[in-house]
Amino acid sequence: MTSELLNVQGLETQFKTPEGVVHAVNGVDFTLKEGETLGVVGESGCGKSVSMLSILRLIQQPPGKIVAGEAMFRGQDLLKMTKEEIRHVRGGQISMVFQDPMTSLNPVMTIGKQLAEPLMLHLGLNKEQARDRSIELLEQVGIPHAADRLKDYPHQYSGGMRQRVMIAMALSCAPQILIADEPTTALDVTIQAQIVELVIRLREEVGMAIVWITHDLGVVASIAHRVNVMYGGFIIEESPIRDLYAHPSHPYTIGLLGSLPQIHEQRRQRLYSIEGMPPMLYQKPHSCPFSPRCRWVVEHCRLENPPLMPVGDNHRAACWVDTTTGRER
Repeated sequence: MTSELLNVQGLETQFKTPEGVVHAVNGVDFTLKEGETLGVVGESGCGKSVSMLSILRLIQQPPGKIVAGEAMFRGQDLLKMTKEEIRHVRGGQISMVFQDPMTSLNPVMTIGKQLAEPLMLHLGLNKEQARDRSIELLEQVGIPHAADRLKDYPHQYSGGMRQRVMIAMALSCAPQILIADEPTTALDVTIQAQIVELVIRLREEVGMAIVWITHDLGVVASIAHRVNVMYGGFIIEESPIRDLYAHPSHPYTIGLLGSLPQIHEQRRQRLYSIEGMPPMLYQKPHSCPFSPRCRWVVEHCRLENPPLMPVGDNHRAACWVDTTTGRER
């Protein structure tokens, strides 16, 4: 039986702004097992990235603040660690790849120095050992002539190669968890496919667990074992990947999948559009946050926010209505 690596319960994160307090994450619960890939999907502003940044304590405080929850990793709560303790977890045991590699890499440091830094900090390697390991890492992620490219600066790499460098850096200390925050968004589709194939291959070789944050349902279908769908700072559906695509249960998930173009002649139809706008989270929602945009809405939805309820095998959705029958649960 695969053991549990990460268990997050009741995570809440807020941001103070001139307009008021933004309730960005509103009680997120999820688990991650060894060797598993968990997809986290949803539109911009739903809380995907903030949830993962909160776990690694990368939220800038102020204006941000983690107000509740726990994140148990190997028997320790990441949210209660000292700054020194969490610094050794980040990069060493849990690594993160960010969306834009150009802003993540230091433009005035060579690639070799940036790769060597975590190796010397977390693994205690000397400069020569770190250089040899950096060459191995660049070769592992498919950078040609790796030894010669160590002296180059980030602007001398293409977008796809910079993202490969970020992945090499994230894998440098053999982390148990890799968090990838929309790592293919800024890349063209052919490079996207190469990065996804690279991550799948490295997952099989290294055996790490992955959290893949994205709004691209096509990408998550090819890489994830399970999916969490987020909306309004909540997880509103969680399911094994095949079941989610075959039997989506939350109206928001149905809308997301309906917005994907179909290549099958029999299924061709106009793309589905979700009417309305995402919620403004200046107050924590006490009703279903999707109710103003939902075609299945009933009075119960406006009075109480539904919890995640079983709708299938390892499949839960936060909806008062059975979308297959239109009847309230």
